[in-house]
Amino acid sequence: MKKVLFVLTSHEDLGDTGHKTGFWIEEFAAPYYVLKDNGVDITIASPKGGQPPMDPTSATSDFETPATIRFNGDKETQESLSKTLVLETVNQSDYDAVFYPGGHGPLWDLAEDKNSISLIEDFYSNNKPVSAVCHAPAVFKNAKSGDGTPLVKGKKVTGFANTEEDAVQLTSIVPFLVEDMLKENGGIYSKSDDWAPYALEDGLLITGQNPASSELVAELLLKRLQ
Repeated sequence: MKKVLFVLTSHEDLGDTGHKTGFWIEEFAAPYYVLKDNGVDITIASPKGGQPPMDPTSATSDFETPATIRFNGDKETQESLSKTLVLETVNQSDYDAVFYPGGHGPLWDLAEDKNSISLIEDFYSNNKPVSAVCHAPAVFKNAKSGDGTPLVKGKKVTGFANTEEDAVQLTSIVPFLVEDMLKENGGIYSKSDDWAPYALEDGLLITGQNPASSELVAELLLKRLQ
């Protein structure tokens, strides 16, 4: 049985707006079920362990999808989600791949988290896929290849677009823009229309543009694992 590690944010404050953030439910639920329904064993971790914060907006009916509806009725998954492992206790040798769901939270914690950064580098250097969707490609901000260059340098990547961040009116709130950071790190960034499904695979890196791209990322990861 293939084993995939999901890494979720522990960060819940949306800058100094007084609003809450966290992980985006669809970006966790859709990939979780794609992989689980295909026999993949999933372990969930976060920097602080325990219950990771969910972005409250992602729980509203406006953002309901078949995966979020399933999750809302799935006590077993909610239970395992409430007991995430502490990230620093996790070792890549126990897993076949790693997946990072988005939401704005990762921009603050996972992008700078030394355990997450070394974990990504470990997966990559051991020839295991590293995947991320929407805001989660933020986790590549400080990750390096074996030669010390940014991990995304020269790789085809995508992630939440500047135009999408503008549309949700958070450009001035976030610590950095995912699209800009990927380009600054030498990534070959591309995107589809705002909010349209779009995912890219380049070697071991699999990235998706936005919430609608979550399943595509999971399907690419699944193919890779098979």
